[in-house]
Amino acid sequence: MSRKLWIALVVVVLVAGATLTCSPTYVVRAGIEEARILSRREPITEVVADPDTSEPIRRKLEMVVEARTFAHRVLDLDVGDSYTTYSWVDRDTLALVLSAARQDRFEPVTWWFPIVGHIPYKGFFSLAEAREAARELEEEGYDTYIRPTGAFSTLGWFNDPLLSTILRYNDVSLVSTVIHELTHNTLFVPSRVSFNESFASFVGDRGAIAYFCALEGEDGERCREARADWSDNLIFGAFLQELIAELEAVYARTDLPLSERLARREEVFARAKARFVREVQPRLSVPGYRGFPRVPLNNARLIAWRIYYDRLHLFEAVYQRYAPDLPAAVRAIREAAAARPEDPFGAIARLASE
Repeated sequence: MSRKLWIALVVVVLVAGATLTCSPTYVVRAGIEEARILSRREPITEVVADPDTSEPIRRKLEMVVEARTFAHRVLDLDVGDSYTTYSWVDRDTLALVLSAARQDRFEPVTWWFPIVGHIPYKGFFSLAEAREAARELEEEGYDTYIRPTGAFSTLGWFNDPLLSTILRYNDVSLVSTVIHELTHNTLFVPSRVSFNESFASFVGDRGAIAYFCALEGEDGERCREARADWSDNLIFGAFLQELIAELEAVYARTDLPLSERLARREEVFARAKARFVREVQPRLSVPGYRGFPRVPLNNARLIAWRIYYDRLHLFEAVYQRYAPDLPAAVRAIREAAAARPEDPFGAIARLASE
């Protein structure tokens, strides 16, 4: 086994999905799961050429290859050998991701790991293990949130395979996810997870728009769907930012007892859900967010969401400066963030205002 492979098996980073804990047992388990995925890799070209491959899978694999080429040639992303292979996963969900946070402030529980720094989530390959970890944190007084993930990036450590778990996505989501994950290969600022994920969300969604609109024209169904998805993400991101700002005002009232602050946050949650139904939902184009009013809210869930929606309007503002030249906007953001890794959002805000 090569030194690189051994280190990577010990420091498996499932960005946009999960990450490792420092527990030796967990490290071994994660290494085994990653090795299992890698052992099942098959070149996508061979899977496409195989007469036993179903037509729906063949079509989506061909789309992944095209999206990868687009990401490299048009968006200038560092694709490496990622998504040149395909791995079948013998379950519906690749992994489960646990987030936790203080109940009375937006302070996430974080885990520190080599290469990536502090990460506000932790991945599990077993629902029982994830629930047990969540129970232990809840007993310490933390909010928790467990979510599934079907995709990940190892930041170029491996030839990341395309996993069967994401072939269930529709065409627009599939292309957006592929470009999102390839963006992590291109730029990853240590300990700045929110920036990394929001930037990748921007590149993935805007990249899907550019891909489908070039492929089928502005009136194409998937072009319009990609534009609607990005518009909805901007709308929801702004709504989420307002909700968090209102909660932070409640949490700042340290003159109030904890029980009172928690009671007031429940009032904020109730008002936010009503506002969503009244003001936000009518502006949305696709049904992706319509279950929001029925979702139990807490700080851990909101922090986990914010990671992917944090200040999306700044990335969009930079794009509008360069529009319709998305590659130029992506390049400018990369350069600005790389120049100020200690404050990448501040760098993008200045870039947007120039």
